[in-house]
Amino acid sequence: MIPTNGRHQRRRPSWPVALGAGCVALVLLVVIVVMATKPDKPRGEALRIPPEQPAPVLQEPPAGKEWPRWGVTHTEFSGDAEPAGAGDAASHVLSRVPLVQNQHIMGWGADNPEPVPGRHDFRNLDRRIRFMADSQALPVVTLCCAPDWMKGGTEGRTDWGALETAPKRERFDDFAKLAATVARRYPTVKHYMVWNEFKGFWNPGTNRWDAEAYTELYNKVYTALKAVNKDIKVGGPYIPIGSNRSGGGSELQGAWGVVDQRDLDAVEYWIDHKKGADFIVVDGASMTKDAGLFPDEFTALGKFSAVTTWLREKSGNLPVWWAEWYVAPESTDWTEERRTAVQTVAMMEFATGGATTALYWNPQRKAGQSCAGCLWRPGRGDELPMAGILSGFTKWFPAGTPLVTVTSSDPKVRVLAQQRQLVMANTSNAAVTATVDGKSFTLKPYEVRWSERNRA
Repeated sequence: MIPTNGRHQRRRPSWPVALGAGCVALVLLVVIVVMATKPDKPRGEALRIPPEQPAPVLQEPPAGKEWPRWGVTHTEFSGDAEPAGAGDAASHVLSRVPLVQNQHIMGWGADNPEPVPGRHDFRNLDRRIRFMADSQALPVVTLCCAPDWMKGGTEGRTDWGALETAPKRERFDDFAKLAATVARRYPTVKHYMVWNEFKGFWNPGTNRWDAEAYTELYNKVYTALKAVNKDIKVGGPYIPIGSNRSGGGSELQGAWGVVDQRDLDAVEYWIDHKKGADFIVVDGASMTKDAGLFPDEFTALGKFSAVTTWLREKSGNLPVWWAEWYVAPESTDWTEERRTAVQTVAMMEFATGGATTALYWNPQRKAGQSCAGCLWRPGRGDELPMAGILSGFTKWFPAGTPLVTVTSSDPKVRVLAQQRQLVMANTSNAAVTATVDGKSFTLKPYEVRWSERNRA
């Protein structure tokens, strides 16, 4: 579901142009012989492990009475790697209204944190965490993924093709120890998600998730983090909640489709066997696995509020986090206006469903590349539409904000309101005139508009 390229892809070097055909053939023959006679060639790139670096000195997160609810997950390209001016502009986009910001410990912008047992390389992670602090983040760390030696690979090497492999069971204690090391290094980080999308925990033999193994890993990490600081907040199981257009045997379904019961079973196993949890976290897409957007892109969003409600009921009302959420296939040719309207209505669903946190997977790219749905323009840092939506929701709809029922005279205009402010989204590809909160509005196709409430 999500991009897993934790770093830039490396190109295999081509042969020197000066070599003739005979020389090339000779070189190829030598290479083949050497490869055939060299035993147990280690996979992945060899790493130059630097001396241990001192932990960065980070400013404390901004103090506030309310949890922002809304935030962003950093991916391979983010503001810390932008040119100086663009990086400063990107930092301003994120800090204007402080957001939750999340970073993985390996991949998605961070190198292998422990390439050899007991020897760490936190340079990239330090840089990303520092950028988060400088942009006024409420920081979150996702404890994924695992160094190669924890999952059967070679010490001192990183095979990025195996990023999604889970650590071996006999290495769960080592991963928990790494989690504790991270927590001690970044004392300003008080929220941790354990692993990512159950990567490596699918059991093909039983055709279901290996929730037992994941929960064993989770419990070890939970214990290790609480030993570092009892005030650290820990959540799981961070499993993708998939759905289909139809099907039987599921306890959760609606106009948007039918949730895969195997996903729900894994969540319930974790709930029943976890050592403890401060929040429950999942991710998912509004698209069905077998039919795409069903029955349409806006009705499909009802899945988010339905799953949130189910999670609250099953977990005993633990705070519900959505670590990632998606509303369109990667190949969609939607306009930016349409995409922004769909994402806005998705956020309305999270708010009405009572989600405590919803993190936007930021699809940043390198300078000069197109970047649908990005928060800032790559290489420049100027704000793009989705950044304004995130800032607006963070300011006006933080977690726990009492909602006010405000209707529209035209059902194509969706509305979310609190006492002082409302946001509207035209879900139609045509202009719509509607009365909302006693005022008449004409909205362009897929327009999103904020308005101060009429409280007379």
